[in-house]
Amino acid sequence: MSKSNTEALNTFLAQRFPHESEYLQATSEVLTDIMPIYNANATYKHYDIVRRLCLPERIIYFTVSWMNSHGEVEVNQGWRVQHNSVMGPYKGGLRFHPSVNLTILKFLAFEQTFKNALTGLPMGGGKGGSDFNPKGRSDHDIMLFCQSFMRELQRHIGAQTDVPAGDINVGAREIGFLYGEYRRLNNRFEGVLTGKGLEFGGSYVRTEATGFGLVYFLEAVCKAHNTDIEGQRIAISGAGNVALHAALKAKQKGAIVVTLSNSKGTLACTSGFHESDIQWAIHNHTMESNVLTALCQQSERNMQWHKAQTPWSEEVDIALPCATQNELNHSDAESLIHSGCKMVLEGANMPCTERAQQAFKKAKVVFVPGKASNAGGVALSGLEMAQNAVFSQDDANTLDAQLKTIMQNIHYRCEQEGTSDTGIDYAKGANVAAFRRVADAMVAQGV
Repeated sequence: MSKSNTEALNTFLAQRFPHESEYLQATSEVLTDIMPIYNANATYKHYDIVRRLCLPERIIYFTVSWMNSHGEVEVNQGWRVQHNSVMGPYKGGLRFHPSVNLTILKFLAFEQTFKNALTGLPMGGGKGGSDFNPKGRSDHDIMLFCQSFMRELQRHIGAQTDVPAGDINVGAREIGFLYGEYRRLNNRFEGVLTGKGLEFGGSYVRTEATGFGLVYFLEAVCKAHNTDIEGQRIAISGAGNVALHAALKAKQKGAIVVTLSNSKGTLACTSGFHESDIQWAIHNHTMESNVLTALCQQSERNMQWHKAQTPWSEEVDIALPCATQNELNHSDAESLIHSGCKMVLEGANMPCTERAQQAFKKAKVVFVPGKASNAGGVALSGLEMAQNAVFSQDDANTLDAQLKTIMQNIHYRCEQEGTSDTGIDYAKGANVAAFRRVADAMVAQGV
């Protein structure tokens, strides 16, 4: 497939899915890197691997009609995108948010396939969710919705088929409600969901895994570039599990974390948050309507709340976008470059726009895509699946050590495939390393 054929495939996807911008962005970014590998392999071309890999194996859509605690009927939409199962059961989170739609879930499932392949664990890629918004809802209403959602989803998942986890707005509470309904309906206690409570098959370190894994990957990047995390000024976006645990681990490694943010604005602390600040936010972020303003008000340190602003205007050495897709645009990238930022590692799924990524590359800022640096959560989910399969529960120290090893191995794979005379291209390395693993498995299993 020549360059013109690459363009033809992008056109093929764009014509069939003209309104799915996030999905088209994700596929286009990957195709740029993997096409030379595809072109050089006659077997890949014979099996039309790239086209098959871009298209989901199955998309499940369902309506969730449910009655809230006031006796009112509500109607939401639900999806499960089962993108690729060639390397194992579909694996990926469930997201409950008003912005959830098919294009977002297709891009997430596509990215998840590559991310899961990088971990080295036997997992395929999938993603799902609903446009239900749990914000401001009672626990009872959330339970009623989760039960109704699972009554539809349970037909399509299983420990050896599809193993969902949590994502935005789907935490331990929601996973518990979902799992309880699955167990009652199927009369089976099995590892069909990850992120469960410790009392019923959950795993230590799962809550912390994505944020901790991000910092473990950052450690490996720093080592490869002859530097260290200690003393580095870090801007972090987000105020959920990923951002807060990344902030905590970075602080424990000696970094100076100067920002956290949410959709309402940015909390900045020029001298750096103390570990006690971050711990307070971790313990209270699900109980406060805006945990960052609450932290600012209760702290005795010099913090500034910047309403409706992003964290990317601060002078920092490292940026860790951990909020949501396409949150960091070209203008933000230019601000970071101007302030002397040397590294950007994605803690969310595709938080940097395509133009932002191009700006980082042009300025020779080290850029690591989420499919590599964000893989800690699903890696720990894979370890939870392994524990469930043998009815065991490993201790936190063992799992933390395994998580660090997996992130170091992902860095090694990216380094092997992405190193050239000009340095390490982590985006290319991640895409190529994951593609080889998935493509070889697809060839081995035939059409």
